[in-house]
Amino acid sequence: MYDVETRKRALALVQQGRSVNSVSKQTGISRWAIRNWQTRLEPVARTADCTRCAPEPRAPADTAAYTYLLGLYLGDGCVSPLRKGLFFLRIACADAWPGLIDACAGAMRAVHPRNSVCRVQRQGYVMVTGYSKHWPCLFPQHGPGKKHERPIVLVTWQREIVATHPWELVRGLVHSDGCRITNWTTKIVAGARKRYEYPRYFFTNRSDDIRKMYTDTLDRLGVAWRQTNAWNISVARRDSVALMDAHVGPKY
Repeated sequence: MYDVETRKRALALVQQGRSVNSVSKQTGISRWAIRNWQTRLEPVARTADCTRCAPEPRAPADTAAYTYLLGLYLGDGCVSPLRKGLFFLRIACADAWPGLIDACAGAMRAVHPRNSVCRVQRQGYVMVTGYSKHWPCLFPQHGPGKKHERPIVLVTWQREIVATHPWELVRGLVHSDGCRITNWTTKIVAGARKRYEYPRYFFTNRSDDIRKMYTDTLDRLGVAWRQTNAWNISVARRDSVALMDAHVGPKY
């Protein structure tokens, strides 16, 4: 029904960061058709050389972006097979944080610049999605089942990158499965009740391995933390919150 140039124009709009839904409304082309073209018209980009399965494996070119993307993947991401050796990396980002959606898409492009990245709108969230044969090479933690039901361990080259960019891992984990909130309490001072507010960070994940990865990194960075329940890590001390604010900050 559509010639090749029409298909390429629609895909170009998606690659500019537009959602498939908005491109569909603008062009009158069905969302199903656009998503189908994404897997059919860009074989060269999807099979670009991989830094990990090259004859001499090396780290991704943008290691900071990779570390941030790793944090997002460990929190709200998955690598799933599509067909014929093609995989897609999907990371769920809530509609409430458009800045996070942009940062996620930007990191995904930086890590695999020759592969397509699209945004698929769901109810209440956007699934930032990238297609490649090489996502399993870049995220060896992928596998069947939920992350908290299987071991999640970084391999040597990932640990070396995280050691170089620890704050990027913390930022990715907090942006996926964490938050910055403001707590408050009241105290009697000179006979009058006063309200005091103080910020704190929370990180919640059911995987023991991922929580330990988070807290071990906080320890190396000098950030004080405590576990408030089985799945939740809190950072509340003023100096530690100031460090988190300087390097992580709230989602936006």
